[in-house]
Amino acid sequence: MSTPHRSRRSDYAEATRLAIVDAARLLYSRKGYFTTTVEEIAAEARVAPTTVYAVGGGKQGLLHTLVDIWSQAPIVAEKMGELDSLTDPEGLLRQLSAVTRSMRESFGDIMRILIATAPHNEAAAEGLATGTGRYREALAIVAAHLHRIGGTHPEMTADQAADILWFYFGYSGYFTLVDDNGWSYERAEPWLARQALAALGDAPPAG
Repeated sequence: MSTPHRSRRSDYAEATRLAIVDAARLLYSRKGYFTTTVEEIAAEARVAPTTVYAVGGGKQGLLHTLVDIWSQAPIVAEKMGELDSLTDPEGLLRQLSAVTRSMRESFGDIMRILIATAPHNEAAAEGLATGTGRYREALAIVAAHLHRIGGTHPEMTADQAADILWFYFGYSGYFTLVDDNGWSYERAEPWLARQALAALGDAPPAG
């Protein structure tokens, strides 16, 4: 008889945690990290401020949680893992562009929170470094696979290919085209894939 009771408590605790995380994500994105208060997060999540500290770890704890939500999303890891089975470089880059588009649509707000906050906050800087490291590691794996299947110039190393992938599919690609230039994702996605394919086929610069 006690198991259902524990299950209900567990469900309630998880629902509370998610409400707090969602509230922090919304407010950090809307107001910025520094001007958001724990009291505002609590009000948005409909919990007491003490619960925000106890469950979410306060503002900094919630920031780290957002990093994990973005950089360790199961769906992103699954889709990136599928790229290793592709043997056509052009098709692989089209799929990579689609995956990074999906990641940007789902987690672009978290990326922007961290990018904006990191220069002024050590915890945000650490979180951004963690997320960036995971992001670049995933692209490096794709670059190594492209190198193996002949998707790069013969003189290009896997590390150089990884740098090119970061240029097109790191933070700036979709942010510049969609947010700054007003392109649609439907326009940006195939364009980035084509440009990356062309760049990977060029001889690497000396030095």
